[in-house]
Parts: sequence; structure tokens; C-alpha cells
Amino acid sequence: MNVEEVIKTTKQIPLKSRTLIHLMLVNNKVKETISAALKPYGVSLQQFNVLRILRGQGKKPANLSTLNERMVTKMSNTTRLVDKLLIKGYADRSVCEENRRKIEITITQKGLNVLEEMDAVMQQTESLLVDQLTEKELLELNTLLNKF
Repeated sequence: MNVEEVIKTTKQIPLKSRTLIHLMLVNNKVKETISAALKPYGVSLQQFNVLRILRGQGKKPANLSTLNERMVTKMSNTTRLVDKLLIKGYADRSVCEENRRKIEITITQKGLNVLEEMDAVMQQTESLLVDQLTEKELLELNTLLNKF
């Protein structure tokens, strides 16, 4: 991806600025591609992330704080994301027996089933996005990104 071509400029962009612009452009491309892959399921990238967190909890319920801590994209509207998953039947919410103020959220069987379908699509999408890089390049890229 040529930054200057994408933003349609002939001016020389300073290296630090060019690098950050490049990262933002790549981030947008990744989000757009993944969002398009999830669109047939009526699930946003953030909802997909919540479902994966809930699946990872196993039988242990999560609360809103746990979900927010583990989200890839930190946001304040986790309640709204969970509400949408409840409406779709992908998650369930109950009041904690030990602490009535605590809300527990779990993934339903329907949520597990749809997430399994999405997993296959996501593997294809991830391949589409990174298959032009070798394993060595992916490791190197991750090493560089860890410096952020």
C-alpha cells in the first residue's frame, strides 16, 4: 500500500507521519474486511469479540467489567453490545446469586453455533489479509508492533 497514492498527495510526507498514517490505513482496511465478513451474520466486530470472550470463559460467566477489560477495542457501550447479543439469542444474562448487584453474562448454545460458523469465515478472512506475508515476516511485524 503506497500511502501517498492512497491519500492522493505528491508531497513528501515525513517518515514518522507516514508511518502513523500507514498504520491507520492498514487498520481501516483490516476493520473493513473483517466487518464485511461478519455482515452476513448481523454481528459487528465488537459483538464478535464479546462472543469470543464469552466462549473463552467456558462455563464461567463474565460480567461487564470482565468483557470491557478483555475487549480488543475498549469502549463504554459494552452494555449495549451485550443487549444486542441477548436480543439475537447469542448470550444470556442473569443476576449473580452471591452478589445481587452483579450481572453475569454467558454465551448460549445458539451463540456457540453461530460463532463456530463465523470462525471458519474469519480464518479465510485472516488468510486473505496476511497470506502475502511469510511466517518470518509476520513474526518480525509482530515484534515491531510490540514496540508500540
